[in-house]
Amino acid sequence: MLLKDKTALVTGASLGIGRSIAQIFAREGARVLVCDVLEVEGEKTVSLIKESGGSAVFCRLDVTSSQDHENAVAKAEALFGGLDIACNNAGISGEFRRTADHTPETWAQVIDINLTGVFLGVRTQIAALLRRGGGSIVNISSILGQVGHEDLAPYVAAKHGVVGLTRTVALEYGRQGIRCNVVGPGFIKTRLIDNVPEEGQQGLAALHALGRLGETSEVAELVCWLASDRASFLTGNYYAADGGYLSR
Repeated sequence: MLLKDKTALVTGASLGIGRSIAQIFAREGARVLVCDVLEVEGEKTVSLIKESGGSAVFCRLDVTSSQDHENAVAKAEALFGGLDIACNNAGISGEFRRTADHTPETWAQVIDINLTGVFLGVRTQIAALLRRGGGSIVNISSILGQVGHEDLAPYVAAKHGVVGLTRTVALEYGRQGIRCNVVGPGFIKTRLIDNVPEEGQQGLAALHALGRLGETSEVAELVCWLASDRASFLTGNYYAADGGYLSR
């Protein structure tokens, strides 16, 4: 078990990629703090983990709130004795608009959740990991953390920012035993994709060298490995879970 006796915190863990990450962390032996603003769905993630024999607890966390991040870390330490792993996954796509058509408000909403939310998480998690003598942070960016995309300027900017933040944290805290990496998923089968018409889904699938959409578990398996001691010499890197999207 890759994460036996570890404690892990996952944001945005109520659905999609976050739920899969929480489930696979638990499968590999971690005690998981399932964090999200979606309480019903978050408790469902906890139930799924427990039904499979894993250990998990839900914690309501709005990633734009410093206090919520502090509360989550405190809960992990109180219940499980410390924090070893953090995955900052929560994010939104925002509205599809040309750059000049975005307002300061639509820009700020995406930046606050997708970038500042990761910063606030990392900031709090670092202190807890240092108290533990080190640990691993895996941030979730996107393929759009490496390339541009029309009509998604705030999202693209935020996801690029997550990559830069990750690399900086890796440089600053590597000698204190903290590794920090970032994963960039391609187009993955989630509830968002389910709302796209079949023709549109086929078009998205065709953008990948493998000719299909990804599964949430395929991203989660990579995140789990990076979080584990198997990846002990890896830090400050971007890993695409993209089916070859970025090869074009």
